[in-house]
Parts: sequence; C-alpha cells; structure tokens
Amino acid sequence: MPDKHLSTQFDSELSTVSSRVMEMGGLVESQVQQAILALAHFNAEAAREVILLEKQVNAMDITLDHEIASIIARRQPTARDLRLLMAVSKAVANLERAGDEAEKMARMVLSILEAGAPRTLPTPALRMEADLAASQLRKSLDAFARLDIDAATAILREDDLIDREFGSFTRVLITYMMEDPRTISSSLDLLFLAKAIERVGDHAKNIAELIIYIVKGADVRHHTIEEIEAMLK
Repeated sequence: MPDKHLSTQFDSELSTVSSRVMEMGGLVESQVQQAILALAHFNAEAAREVILLEKQVNAMDITLDHEIASIIARRQPTARDLRLLMAVSKAVANLERAGDEAEKMARMVLSILEAGAPRTLPTPALRMEADLAASQLRKSLDAFARLDIDAATAILREDDLIDREFGSFTRVLITYMMEDPRTISSSLDLLFLAKAIERVGDHAKNIAELIIYIVKGADVRHHTIEEIEAMLK
C-alpha cells in the first residue's frame, strides 16, 4: 500500500503494518459473512464462530495500535507519512468496530434462537441490507489496499443504498408489529440487527473516506458525495 521511502527499514515497517491491516480486515470480513449466514439460516454454529473470531480481531487491534504508536515514536514521520499512519490507525479502529457489530448480530441471532422466536418474520428483507454492507466492506478493504480514489468515491456514492434498505426494513417491521402484537419482541430484535448491519456499512464508508485523506490530504467527512467529487476534480 505505501510508496517507497528513503529509509528501507521504515518502508519495511509500513509494509508490515499494511499487511497486518489487510489480515485484520479479512478476519472482520469473515465475521460479517458468518453473521449473515447465522442470520439467514438461524445457524447457531455460525453465530458462535463470529464470537470466537472477535477475540482474534481484538488481539490484532491491540497489536496494531502498539506497532503504529511505536513507528510514530521512533521515526517521527511528517507530511504524507504521518497522514498515512494516522489514517491506518483510524482504519484499524473502524475494522474493530465493524467486528463488534458482527458480534452483536451473532449474539442477537443466538438470543432469537433461545427465545424460540417465530420464523415468519421478514428476515429475507434484512438479508439484502446485510449483503450490501458486506459488499461495501469488501470493496473498501480492496480500495484501501490499492489507495484507489475512484473506488473509494464509488463506495461513498453507493452508501445511501444501505440507508434506504434500513428504512424500508423498518417500515416492514412496523407493519408486522401492528398486524400481530405477538411479534413485537422478535421484531425489535431484528430492528437491532438491522441497525448493526447499517453500522457495518458506516464503517466501510469511513474507510473509503480515509483513502481520500491519505492520497489527497482532504478530510471529506460531513461532505455530500457531490461536494467530494467536486473537490477531487
């Protein structure tokens, strides 16, 4: 991911950190996929696998925080190098939080199974949102590895798709609860699941924004996609 530097050792350290970030990203992506599998089939084994992976993700988060802090302290980087390291640190934090959301999803699935909730609830509609979020996370990791601004911009452009799916699913659940009050408890569980999925999409968006920050030095948070595209011209 990083460019070559005058210091071969510094370049090696950056390359190692970048590889570890991608490894962590792969674990989080696996968490999200397993959480979706658990949700789609009410699969307890898949849900427990997500929870087990969380320990590895948390361990990598701690290790990467230490490595990045060590590089900054020893190398005292400036300009683009410092920007890169700070952005990588933020990307790690977003990955860790996306993993947290996947774990929430898994624990919620287990809770629904333990409660013996009815399977007639609209989980297929929730699967659409989940697939979108997983896709955005995968794209953001690929774009981050290549520092691809065009791919990052495309991710930001598609972000509202997940928001729309969340809004649509919420309306469906309200209808279910109004028609059959017995589904209120289970519907609320699914609403929390939907919110966790939306947050995975938000973290993917944050990683895409960090790509633009690394390459262009522009903080595009809180900007519309139209404003971002105008800034990048």
